Amino acid sequence: MDHITVRHIVEAVSGTLLCGDADTELKHISIDSRSMRGADLFVPLIGEKSDAHRFLVQAMDNGAAAALTSEHEAAPEGFHGALIQVKDTKLALQTIGRCLRARLSIPLVGITGSVGKTTTREMVAAALSAKYKTFKTPANHNSQIGVPLTISEISENDEIGVLELGMSEPGEMAVIAEIAAVDSAVMTNIGVTHIENLGSRENILKEKLHIQDGMKAGGILFVNGDNDMLSTVHAKAGCHTVRYGLGADNDYRAEDLSYLDGFPSFTMVHGEVRVPVKLTVMGEHNVMNALAALAVADAYDVPLADAAEKLLEFGGFKNRQQIYHKNGYTIVDDTYNASPDSMKAAIGVLSSLPAGRRIAVLADMKELGENTIQFHREVGAFLAEKPVDILVVYGELAQAIAEGAKKVKPDLHVVSFEEDEKEDMLDWLDAQIGEGDAVLFKGSNSMKLGETAARFISVGEWTPTETNLLLLTT
Repeated sequence: MDHITVRHIVEAVSGTLLCGDADTELKHISIDSRSMRGADLFVPLIGEKSDAHRFLVQAMDNGAAAALTSEHEAAPEGFHGALIQVKDTKLALQTIGRCLRARLSIPLVGITGSVGKTTTREMVAAALSAKYKTFKTPANHNSQIGVPLTISEISENDEIGVLELGMSEPGEMAVIAEIAAVDSAVMTNIGVTHIENLGSRENILKEKLHIQDGMKAGGILFVNGDNDMLSTVHAKAGCHTVRYGLGADNDYRAEDLSYLDGFPSFTMVHGEVRVPVKLTVMGEHNVMNALAALAVADAYDVPLADAAEKLLEFGGFKNRQQIYHKNGYTIVDDTYNASPDSMKAAIGVLSSLPAGRRIAVLADMKELGENTIQFHREVGAFLAEKPVDILVVYGELAQAIAEGAKKVKPDLHVVSFEEDEKEDMLDWLDAQIGEGDAVLFKGSNSMKLGETAARFISVGEWTPTETNLLLLTT
């Protein structure tokens, strides 16, 4: 935040200043009393299990300059600084986010979709950085709480911003979109992530389209033209639709696609313009993400050749299709989370790797609703059509992956482990993984498969947090 005082906050939220100096300048907003950077506004949120109001004094001791409260009529003992009384701290945070957004003059690009939001955000930001000082959502601050915090970090030196906007329940995107008020938006795909809460892909699409709610006339909606749910979607009235994908009908498309050691190279085609592109992340899905980034860059007058060069700087994220070479074998760690679409994408990456044997270690996918078993079977059927030599399934739901694979390819080598058999699985993998193998680890985060992957990545003893690894990014 730049040039924001306690007085501005009081006025924005229609609050009451219970104590402190109204002219105190504020630089940051924090919801964690333990994490202050100086001149912070502490916003205590009330959760299902805890009420952060009890940490008001701790926040001030740790460097906060002011705080909101919905639980006090006067400052608690030991409190020092400015205390602003509001009716609801969460709603007040969102109001602050809207007010801060209204003060910004720079364009904001919103990114949403069932999968691929974070990677696309990074690629879009990289492409735009060829011309602009570009702000991007830090970490995963993409929710009703995270988006106001994100907006508060945009500085007067930034020239354009890329915001990741996520949702998991009905009505959430409408709230977020109103706060962010993006000038353009990217929709990566519509899959089945959060279908348990939203009921159907049609409902997911309906909710995701609310990203346009705050978009001004003349805005652009960039959509994945190859996605079955997005191929016929159009921007709201007064805005424009731009499609990207592999299909010939897309405005921005990839031609001459090839893979060198699993890494894509292609020609981006837009009208008469042709730009060669190479990526340091694997998989066809990342070709789609790169096309989205280039389409956005072009819309904001970034030279496409420069934008393509910047894409080479993106090497992925920890636990998200990270590639490690170790002891003569290759590990693909994609254990951050899992959905049917991301499972298929990861299997595609494994299939593209040069290897003596390809081993897929797949765990349960969570929060898929009433069709969970069918989704797992579909992943298995997809895998059975790929050059995968051994399928290892881990967890109760993952057994359906094995069923789907066996139905298509009865002779596929399949090994199954239940969730309480993790040590048995580790022993089996220890004995099996050898020189020349490529091994994929993929499952929902709650399955903690990342710990298993870490065993085969780490140097010496198993240390799941060890990071002194050789990452393949070239």
